[in-house]
Amino acid sequence: MIVPRSPQIRRMVAYIGWPLMTMAVYDVAIVVAYKVLHWQWVALPHVPLALYGSAIGIILGFRNNSSYARWWEARTLWGAIVNNSRSLGRQVLTGMRAKAEDAAALQELQRRIIYHQIAYVQALRQHLRGLDVCSELTRLLSAEDLEGLQEQKNVPLELQRRIGALIHEGEAREWIHPLQWQAMDHSLNDLGDAQGGAERIKNTPMPKQYDYFPQLFVKIYCIMLPLGMVANLGWFTTLGSTLVAFIFLALDKIGRDLEDPFDNTEFDVPLTAITTTIEVNLRQMLGETELPAAEKPIRGVLW
Repeated sequence: MIVPRSPQIRRMVAYIGWPLMTMAVYDVAIVVAYKVLHWQWVALPHVPLALYGSAIGIILGFRNNSSYARWWEARTLWGAIVNNSRSLGRQVLTGMRAKAEDAAALQELQRRIIYHQIAYVQALRQHLRGLDVCSELTRLLSAEDLEGLQEQKNVPLELQRRIGALIHEGEAREWIHPLQWQAMDHSLNDLGDAQGGAERIKNTPMPKQYDYFPQLFVKIYCIMLPLGMVANLGWFTTLGSTLVAFIFLALDKIGRDLEDPFDNTEFDVPLTAITTTIEVNLRQMLGETELPAAEKPIRGVLW
């Protein structure tokens, strides 16, 4: 996620650098053909550019709203994962009680549940981004707990099953009241719902028509721009056409960049920062003091 403190003109221009440069060269070629070579036929002054531009703007706006809705839903789902992870940690640490002779065993079980939840969010981040999952878990889980995870198709789902099994173990040893168990199970259900929503976004791309036709319309419009302007603007055609093209090309690219919020690009939902926050919160609940540092933007991008 890009988080610059001030507008970055350089980044904005580089955002669509090559298409914009191609457009500028094309504009210059049309102006030279009209003004120097006197090819009057290249001018199409009666093309209704304003009408076409309005129609294409509506199409781009509709597509971009759909893309942003996907991005914002992804962020909302991860907000639910943050909240439910904290709730589960609180329920585990305050809702489990044991006799004095079982205090050490209870503390170890609580620690394992909390670390499994941390592993769960880290695994889900890697799973959604299409990266190696288990490499992120070696620092969080023991060799025994890591056993069998490599063979799993959906590692986060397996980790959630194991969390449920650990909670059930506490209930079987009568360390958890049935009402507290229900609350923990509800938190796990909410986590499962959020994961399912995130996977739905990841596995359901935007319809190709939403991607192909807006791009096609923008390209046709950019080709028509200097042809419709050159008769009236003359040598200033390059300036006017390139500026208008910049707006439409940028709008088209914005929509395509926001379509997949888990694509491991600078336009993603900042999953690394979110999962680090969850890890810090849960380990702090355990009373740990040596905690990971919060993620900071790298060259204006928060990952």
